[in-house]
Amino acid sequence: MYVYLTFGTPDFMEKVLKKHDKENMFILYGTDSTVLLHETERKTVFASPRKFEVIDSVNQIEQKGFFVFNNIPVDDEGRPIFEQRFLSRSREIEKMPGFVAYRLLRPIKSEMYIVLTQWESKQAFDNWKESNAFAKAHSKPTPELGVKKQNIFNAASYISTYSGKLPEKK
Repeated sequence: MYVYLTFGTPDFMEKVLKKHDKENMFILYGTDSTVLLHETERKTVFASPRKFEVIDSVNQIEQKGFFVFNNIPVDDEGRPIFEQRFLSRSREIEKMPGFVAYRLLRPIKSEMYIVLTQWESKQAFDNWKESNAFAKAHSKPTPELGVKKQNIFNAASYISTYSGKLPEKK
């Protein structure tokens, strides 16, 4: 499975979504940008998207709620370490009230992984961030004695948030 992302104005993204309404696409509204997310086994209809392979997923994405993209730049040598950590995660997030879906996205032509989570609301996400399960999931593993800690990140990670709620037409 692949996820393709393309960015543009809300009006343009809505036209593309309407034109390809049989595809598994979702429009995500951000403060500074609008994203069209296409999840498929086939090629995308986008001209020049960012392409990701889905390497872990939980539930179906829905056109609603609050989306969080944790953008994490990982160097080539660190990819196996990073992926193993996420693939062996505790999965406590899935038990949180308001959790909808999850994707771990491996970049095809870049270094930027995306950990995508979907929530029923921003409040549900905020509740997750304040939970003991979040603190446990984000705690740094204790290095083994005598083993040098490897930095696998090329830069600081950052979060992008979006609303999946379609705006009211006037």
